[in-house]
Amino acid sequence: MPESRDFTAPGGPALDNLGVRLHDGVGTLRVWSRNASSVELVVFDATDLDWATDEAPLERRAGGIWEITTPLLQPGVRYAIRVGGPHGPGNTYNPESMLLDPYARGLAQGDGYEEWRSVVIVDGFDWGDSRKPRVPLDRTVIYEGHLKGLTKRHPNVPPALHGTYAGLAHPAMIEYFHSLGITSVELLPVHAFVPEPRLLERGLTNYWGYNTLNFFTPHTAYATEDARKEGPEAVLAEFKGMVRLLHEAGLEVILDVVYNHTSEEGIGGPRSSLRGIDNASYYRQDDAGVYIDTTGCGNTLNTSVDAGARLVLDSLRYWAQEMQIDGFRFDLAAAIARDGAHTYTPEHPLLTAIANDPVLADTKLIAEPWDVGLGGWQTGNFPPGWHEWNDRYRDRVRNFWLSDIDYARRASAPVGIGGFATRLAGSSNTFGEARGPLASVNFVTAHDGFTLHDLVSYDVKHNEANGEHNRDGADMNRAFNHGVEGPTDDPSILKSRRKAMRNLLGTLLLSAGIPMLTAGDEVGRTQRGNNNAYAQDSAMTWLGWEFEPWQEDLRSHVTRLISLRNANPALRPSRYARLGEHIPNASVMDWFDQNGETMESDQWADPGNRTLQYVAASTPDQEDANRILLIVHGTESPIDVRLPEEIEGATRFVSLWSSAEERPSDHFEEFSPGDVLPIAGTSMRLFRIE
Repeated sequence: MPESRDFTAPGGPALDNLGVRLHDGVGTLRVWSRNASSVELVVFDATDLDWATDEAPLERRAGGIWEITTPLLQPGVRYAIRVGGPHGPGNTYNPESMLLDPYARGLAQGDGYEEWRSVVIVDGFDWGDSRKPRVPLDRTVIYEGHLKGLTKRHPNVPPALHGTYAGLAHPAMIEYFHSLGITSVELLPVHAFVPEPRLLERGLTNYWGYNTLNFFTPHTAYATEDARKEGPEAVLAEFKGMVRLLHEAGLEVILDVVYNHTSEEGIGGPRSSLRGIDNASYYRQDDAGVYIDTTGCGNTLNTSVDAGARLVLDSLRYWAQEMQIDGFRFDLAAAIARDGAHTYTPEHPLLTAIANDPVLADTKLIAEPWDVGLGGWQTGNFPPGWHEWNDRYRDRVRNFWLSDIDYARRASAPVGIGGFATRLAGSSNTFGEARGPLASVNFVTAHDGFTLHDLVSYDVKHNEANGEHNRDGADMNRAFNHGVEGPTDDPSILKSRRKAMRNLLGTLLLSAGIPMLTAGDEVGRTQRGNNNAYAQDSAMTWLGWEFEPWQEDLRSHVTRLISLRNANPALRPSRYARLGEHIPNASVMDWFDQNGETMESDQWADPGNRTLQYVAASTPDQEDANRILLIVHGTESPIDVRLPEEIEGATRFVSLWSSAEERPSDHFEEFSPGDVLPIAGTSMRLFRIE
């Protein structure tokens, strides 16, 4: 792909055009392997992937490149590569292994678990008038979901489209997304992946998809049966068709991408591609050839080698350009930013290249800012241009509304409201002035962990269905069952749980930063206490679409909150305010106590003070000025709150939303400065200041 004058991809021009390129009636295949002694192209029969019909050697070029130009490579041709090389620490060559081209745009599977072949694909698609929506960051509301699980049970999606790319773009789904008000659908991995053999032995599968087989190919099983029968080209077209329809509806598509490891697992695991091509270069290992695994999945892609970094960058470019993807969430992103000494560095050339690549300009880049290696927790330490999953936000919000309340029932609240307020206001202590509040992707739940419903219904995980004797999954969840573990008919407990969900959702959608809502949380979806449902491809993980009245009420709260966020720029600042200065697109914040007086320094940390009034005044450069007041009350006893009288120019407070209501009210009450309002225990209330 062409480079701009001031940008050079890792490895430079020597690593351009890897994989197959069709031209002049022939195809050129380029493969990188620094340590190989031979590379061969093997072409197979179109219907029998065991029948090799032709073979041809690749020639060594400078810089570790192996290349062949041949009429054997035509559109739709199934092929593999065989690679020979030296034996010794780090090398695992076997010239009999049929390997996937790491840059293959299509895949075909035979009868065996490891019987995969690369497919030559002709890129191209009629995008019509479709354009990337390019939703501004401050207006972005992410909806994280599983491609299959979102539509598998939807009654208005035709059965033939259930769990498919086409199903996700069905009008029924687009209507639902619009009704919520979300702007960006973030999909769990859709790169081609395979289940781990150990799961298959237990009769399970890898449902989430964090076990990538190939970085350039959409997962075939998510295509409709008709597309699968037609072949990889039809699967690719269905994926692009999904993106086109979502874009035409104004919705962004963000992909959860897994570049930190591959499905080849540890030494002795499946040999499908990189291990057979150049194990010593593509995977992190010590001098004895022992893998350095910072992912917990058996291997770690070595992005300190130019070819490893370029593989990631080229994949991103392909999905952003050819597939028109709007953004990427990088699984275990710290792993791809480790240097040659296996140490995380925010100046890693790959991170810099991704952020500066003109091909990826305006693409949303979201890091899961940790891995499981030494020094792997890096929240707040990614460079400008990156946004991060904010686990500090998640933990503080859960503590405030759940574990603190649990603790207070036995003693008294352990902490005050100061830490919670910092997260509500944009986590300035984590991201700093240069990056601003939009560096934070705020979340309370994600695919990994309890659902929102289960977070307020279980104290501990219940993962027995995973077949690991409940040893898997996080033990520290900061959850609170409100008095009974799991299902109950107790109306008081159910009422408390519903309010807790509303508080958590209200905090998420009213905080400064980019909110991420987990699919199904808007209707209280349960996984029956399983906080690690990665292996459950069943009704446990699929979204249900038959809602009880309380679920409809909860969804109404989410819809109202997203609408209020959009209508009130004070809730979505792009910058942090600075005392005494006018900073465009910031929100000037003032903090008052329950008596309407300015918060004193000793009140922030006082466990006896868990009530505040938060005032945010916007400083927009393109929207009308706006001010809001949010009351937060974090104990179970009700309290009276006096509205502040010191807010300059404020003549009335218009009530917009309350978490104490089972269903959002359509009656917008008005109050005056100094009025005293009764506030329910553990609740929030939002006002517009006029």
